[in-house]
Amino acid sequence: MGGADKGLQNFNGMPLALHTMLRLQPQVGELMINANRNLAAYESFGVPVWPDVLPDFAGPLAGFLTGLERCETPWLVTVPCDTPLFPPDLVARLSAAAQEQDAEIAMASGREEDGELHTQPVFCLLRVELLESLVRFTHDGGRKVDAWTARHRTAIVPFDAAGDDPLAFGNVNTLAQLHQLERR
Repeated sequence: MGGADKGLQNFNGMPLALHTMLRLQPQVGELMINANRNLAAYESFGVPVWPDVLPDFAGPLAGFLTGLERCETPWLVTVPCDTPLFPPDLVARLSAAAQEQDAEIAMASGREEDGELHTQPVFCLLRVELLESLVRFTHDGGRKVDAWTARHRTAIVPFDAAGDDPLAFGNVNTLAQLHQLERR
């Protein structure tokens, strides 16, 4: 996005992060935002905002770690702000799969441009009990979501049923992609 903060870019008249919050809010209890800059702008959305607990913008696992440290429920769900069309039943389906498969993690899987199902590792439901495991993994230098989740019972949840939006997990990385998605 040319150095611009993705979460603050407008999508259908509101910042992507706020759009994400409104889409996620009916699916969960409490919300929080993980952000590393423009904290006051994110705080204006009315939920707690926490920067990464790891230094040097260590990637999605830093956000997972921050969320797990602050979560006050047995489960934490993570979604990125740059994928505004994620399923409105995401959490229910992840939760059902986690329970059915006695999983510690439930991760979405969706179709991508190649027509194949691919895991969507930042769309995750995580047991808060995994905090210690993630602390050890990241302190040992681990940064790959898949490498950490492979250590745990993980349910992969396909979102490819009839009626599922094939673009549900399409993320935007440029303003052009954002505008194209708005026109859809």
